[in-house]
Amino acid sequence: MNDPIIKVEGLGKKYIISHEGKESYTSLRDVISRNTKKLVKTKEKANSSREEFWALKDVSFEVKKGEAVGIIGRNGAGKSTLLKILSRITEPTHGHIEMSGRVASLLEVGTGFHPELTGRENIFLNGAILGMSRVEIKRKFDEIVDFSGVEKFLDTPVKRYSSGMYVRLAFAVAAHLEPEILVVDEVLAVGDAEFQKKCLGKMNDVSKKEGRTVLFVSHNMQAIQRLCTKGVLLKQGTVFGFDKIENVVSLYNEMFSFSGTGFRANSDNKKMFAAQFSFLDKEKRTGKVHSGDDCYFKIDVQSNFDISNVHIGFGIDDYAGNRIFTLYTKYFGKYYNIRKGENIISCFVPSLKLKPGTYTILISIASEFENFDYNENGTTIEISLPINDYEMYPDNTQGSIIIDHQWI
Repeated sequence: MNDPIIKVEGLGKKYIISHEGKESYTSLRDVISRNTKKLVKTKEKANSSREEFWALKDVSFEVKKGEAVGIIGRNGAGKSTLLKILSRITEPTHGHIEMSGRVASLLEVGTGFHPELTGRENIFLNGAILGMSRVEIKRKFDEIVDFSGVEKFLDTPVKRYSSGMYVRLAFAVAAHLEPEILVVDEVLAVGDAEFQKKCLGKMNDVSKKEGRTVLFVSHNMQAIQRLCTKGVLLKQGTVFGFDKIENVVSLYNEMFSFSGTGFRANSDNKKMFAAQFSFLDKEKRTGKVHSGDDCYFKIDVQSNFDISNVHIGFGIDDYAGNRIFTLYTKYFGKYYNIRKGENIISCFVPSLKLKPGTYTILISIASEFENFDYNENGTTIEISLPINDYEMYPDNTQGSIIIDHQWI
């Protein structure tokens, strides 16, 4: 019962990258001349323009039946390559994979669709490609059509479908395959909010109600957190973290953020920028702040000139990128006169009742006419265990803010 349904050991995938010189204009004579020269090149010279690139390196993890696992990481980390290998689309360079059961993959919008065929015909075509029998497709045909929401255009060639209609139909077919393992790559990047909610609901049903396994790649941390129980964090083709999903998302945020207290280089040569951010306790000391404590948000604004009427903003986001609250001087009619050089600005927050965890702070510095600085990647702060008698919730489904209340 506890045997893994997916077992990956030492998985690696290598590609060979060829480097060729750029030419702004090429004639037929140039092409013939260049290709002739290539034929007489020595093997040593030919190899000098080729480079090995490891998309995956020594990747190992196990997934048990019924688990929903989110695979996260920056672009180029190896997420899609991993799914393509697990889906048997491409072969690994080395390593070992064991998978038990039928696999349904939804890696690209409309994969397996023929543009000249209608939606109805493509349901049967795509279903057959994914491994469904004709009898099985007929039995589930009405459910697939109802889920996709494209009934009105069912007899229209799919070349006339929008990208959203494409992905609706493609996901509907894959989700009704009833596989033991469902592999999904960024399907929620296309489609409206209603469809995205329906996709999450279906994948949640597949995992929790039907006991099937889901591997889900997405940059949407909120969707990952809602659906998945465990996570794999990839960095430059290697496994940087494999744990409970909230721990992996927190590690992801920390890995790609500035430190909670520290300097940030003025790499963009801005006229004005936040050189240092500090999150302080009520005694104005650095370190972790407890839930419910008074605290200070402090920045060192470096300016290359004098200017009046500057407003400062702090945006506080949770692990999934959802805005919890905003501290903004403009809301209170507060403006600063910034002088050339160093300017220390602080914001006092009484009783910060955030649940323990890691949060991202986005800093904005602007005037009425110009935005001087905005740290898009954010800087993280840590809220530690509360000193008061607040309940420690087991997960993040109950929200991030602790509210004083009484039952009467």
